[in-house]
Amino acid sequence: MDVTAFDPAPDAEEKLRGMVGLTWPTLERLGLTEGASPDRLSFASSLVEAVQGAQFIQESSPEREDLKRRIIEDIDRAADSSVPVASSTSGVPMSILQTNCRHPERCIVGHPFNPPYLIPLVEVVPGDKTSPDVSNWVTEFYALTGKKPLKLSKEYPAFLANRLLEAVWREALHLVDDGLATVEEIDVAMSYAPALRWAIMGPFMIYHLAGGEGGISHFLDQFGPSLKYPWSYMDGPELTPALRQQIIDGCERMTAGRSIQQIIQERDDCLIDMMRVLDKCRT
Repeated sequence: MDVTAFDPAPDAEEKLRGMVGLTWPTLERLGLTEGASPDRLSFASSLVEAVQGAQFIQESSPEREDLKRRIIEDIDRAADSSVPVASSTSGVPMSILQTNCRHPERCIVGHPFNPPYLIPLVEVVPGDKTSPDVSNWVTEFYALTGKKPLKLSKEYPAFLANRLLEAVWREALHLVDDGLATVEEIDVAMSYAPALRWAIMGPFMIYHLAGGEGGISHFLDQFGPSLKYPWSYMDGPELTPALRQQIIDGCERMTAGRSIQQIIQERDDCLIDMMRVLDKCRT
């Protein structure tokens, strides 16, 4: 596909092309379609120039409601009225972002996950004024690009995946803040048990199997009462300077002098290996 990008930052084009250059070998390893090339990326000098002739537009500005609303409104004025406009927002409902658009029916949430060039999931969330035809078209578009689009049946803040991730994140912060676990212990605990299973199936199916021949029914009978135990903190802790520093120190210990780019490459290599294995398991 031919892609045109725009970003008002003075060094944006250099950074974007640099990132594409760094990740291109990873994309080649994952598998490219015929004709794929970094040369198909162009950089526009304005938002108006960027959206001219586009068949699909993805807004990926910083996660600020006021900024996203303004940019989507600018896109809505500049782009052909038939072109779908998706926002990468990770939590702001499209019903809010599309409020002042002339053509709100073509605006929708298309929320990817990091790293977006590898992770398949994209949450597709229509606003209350989004056309069902646009919702279906965008879902099909993401699928054709190799993504796993998840069209949510209802719109709610933070959508689905991030709400689940936030629950784990808040619990992890509390455990560190209360001195019950270190940053390293939490990451080891997650990486070598829950994360391995979650790569294959979700929590409901995991617990269904944990119930043995009795399935989820037996599991609920056996472990359901534990839901009443005060084991979890549902509210997030205050991110004090001390807690913030504990988290930073723990992450620095785990990086062990490796650069961010080194760790990104290690992560991407592992993700590709896992995705290929999972493809075999699911066929």
